[in-house]
Amino acid sequence: MKNLAGKTAAITGAASGIGRALALALAQEGCHLALADIDEQGLADTAGLMGVGVRVSTHRTDVAQRAAVQRFAQEAVERHGAVDLVVNNAGVALADFLETVPLSDFEWLMSINFWGVVHGTMAFLPLLRSRPEGHVVNVSSIYGILPTPNNGVYCAAKFAVRGYTETLAQELRGSSIQVSGVYPGGIRTNIARSARYNRALHGMTRESVAALYEKKLFRTTADRAAEIIIAGIRRDQRRILVGPDAKVMDLLVRVSPVRFVDWAGRAADRVTRAWAARQTEER
Repeated sequence: MKNLAGKTAAITGAASGIGRALALALAQEGCHLALADIDEQGLADTAGLMGVGVRVSTHRTDVAQRAAVQRFAQEAVERHGAVDLVVNNAGVALADFLETVPLSDFEWLMSINFWGVVHGTMAFLPLLRSRPEGHVVNVSSIYGILPTPNNGVYCAAKFAVRGYTETLAQELRGSSIQVSGVYPGGIRTNIARSARYNRALHGMTRESVAALYEKKLFRTTADRAAEIIIAGIRRDQRRILVGPDAKVMDLLVRVSPVRFVDWAGRAADRVTRAWAARQTEER
């Protein structure tokens, strides 16, 4: 989809982070926007940042609810006449171990991070088929490529998004609809601070985990992430890796899918153990 001007994009998780940055960047390209999120105030704030020249609608939507996403799709067409691009971006995080995580929390995260993608894709695909060209963009994560301890539920959802998206791309090959999977590395958003914390590695607190991610692991800004994603959309890129860390880790997993993954798990344990000890000393 080389020309975005005059197109309409539907974006979930648009109240903050990558979703908000994408909305702003697409508006600068002349793209009209249907923005969805469960956070109504955040949606209003995002819409308030838009300049003139594009139509913007906001839709309170819980992506875990299929009927709500179907309603979002219907409202988007009613407000804009058509939808050309859908970005299934909404997501949450959870710190717990696979052995101890309550199934209710497992289901909560999967209902948003995986089923939200499925709901968005299924609701908008018929609308995209009616357009000269359409594009589905599903946001996974580098944790959909590289598993890490204490992130098992999140990894399961993001691996599922990857499999779903790559299969969808195969099934839509030769049609007017392109499919892209997005794999961000560490992006400077509030996802670590807004995550659910049940049990973290080495007893780390919400504040210490957020500080670790923000100071050591979140290297790419949301604005830069949006630039990379839009460039990938323009090139009809099947897999969009966001950030140098995502590119390096993806390459290493490809080269050494067992040894590197095992090393990365041990490294994550060492880093968090050292960080937890440092935070304890500082207190």
